[in-house]
Amino acid sequence: MAVLIQIKLNEKLYLRDPQETRLGRSIIQQSILLIDEIGFEQFTFKKLAERISSTEASIYRYFGNKHVLLVYLLCWYWEWTRFQIDYYTNNVQNPVERLKLALRVIVNASVRNASIEFVDEDILHRIVVAEGAKAYHTKEVDKENKEGYFSTYKALAKTLADMIADVNPDFIYPRALSSTLLEMANDQIYFSKHLPALTDIRISEDNMDQAVTLLQDFAFKMIR
Repeated sequence: MAVLIQIKLNEKLYLRDPQETRLGRSIIQQSILLIDEIGFEQFTFKKLAERISSTEASIYRYFGNKHVLLVYLLCWYWEWTRFQIDYYTNNVQNPVERLKLALRVIVNASVRNASIEFVDEDILHRIVVAEGAKAYHTKEVDKENKEGYFSTYKALAKTLADMIADVNPDFIYPRALSSTLLEMANDQIYFSKHLPALTDIRISEDNMDQAVTLLQDFAFKMIR
């Protein structure tokens, strides 16, 4: 099946655009599966090369190291989420309904999309939840931020912050609430799955409704 959607990312995240070649798409597809299976700490380019029947050198032609690859995957997901928000809220005029839809998309953007055959959004979402903070909780965060590594995450947060401001223009913390909601979505999903004593919601892979309700309740009680 042909790729119908191509996510555009900061060129500094890669040495060669992996979406443009068969090997590059294989690197993306299999790195998602492998990180999900063994975790980012145990993930290496050597293991990935064995997985795709290639060489470490071939992977280094696309990504300088595994940290940059992780940031690339997370940025891909953040940009995909923003694309989904734009798609589902495009013709919705009511600001309250727009924000409600956006929050639902943030939780449910992991639904597999056949238009992009080399990315399983469901599995990638698990990586975002489990490994996401490792992208920017690093010693190099300020340098990488200047390089634009996190521009997609900031764009997603701005999209949500603008919707919050549309609901209540007098609310003075739209950006803080936006980033809090994005982090809350991941944290609460992770807690529900692995540390249930830290949350009040119960979810499954097929039903994220309680996570959606939590975000919506929290957001609108803060805004109003």
